[in-house]
Amino acid sequence: MNLLVALSTVIDGNMLIAKDQSNAKIVQNRTDFLASHHIAMANTTRVRITYEGNDYCRYHGVTDQQEGNGMFDSDVVTADALVTRNVNHALFLPLADCVGAVIYDPIQHILMVSHLGRHSLEQNGGYGCIDFLIKTYGCDPSKLSVWLTPAPGQKNYPLFAFDNRAFKDVVFEQLQMAGILTQNITDDPTDTTKDARYFSHSEFLRGNRTEDGRYALVAVMSD
Repeated sequence: MNLLVALSTVIDGNMLIAKDQSNAKIVQNRTDFLASHHIAMANTTRVRITYEGNDYCRYHGVTDQQEGNGMFDSDVVTADALVTRNVNHALFLPLADCVGAVIYDPIQHILMVSHLGRHSLEQNGGYGCIDFLIKTYGCDPSKLSVWLTPAPGQKNYPLFAFDNRAFKDVVFEQLQMAGILTQNITDDPTDTTKDARYFSHSEFLRGNRTEDGRYALVAVMSD
């Protein structure tokens, strides 16, 4: 089994549909980015995040009937992480100033893509998504591999609820508390508030970026 993990950049265009954006353009951006990695939109499901309510630890397993959901429109289940056991079923997560985590069980061939934002971390989401894999699929956390996306650094985006610590410090701590071994975590240390290859919503709001948007994380298992 092979695992592909890929990130888009600003050059690939905005990856999230918003009310004031052209849906057709966003769909084309997604299509072109995925095609560059030999992934079809019709075989991909989007992790759709909402900030309604007070639960930011929502995890769901998806089936092959849900392939394509959320890629052309908003018809997709709201979740903070999605899980698949299906080969060639890609999981897609738009990101700005949060951490995306790809979690893979190489024994059972289970793939999770998890959104670890400020709200999720304040509810121990780094621990929660691993606990979901343990309780739902019987995963052994010591065998799981984790890949982390770029994230804002502490200087420009301190987490006030965690004594102004950095995103990655909190993510590492919660993953390790769930049983993930440090040597099984692959971290991209890029600071999205300093590296213009990636969209940063917080820097846009500060007036330091001329364009707002989201880059994408995609992961897929293949034979």
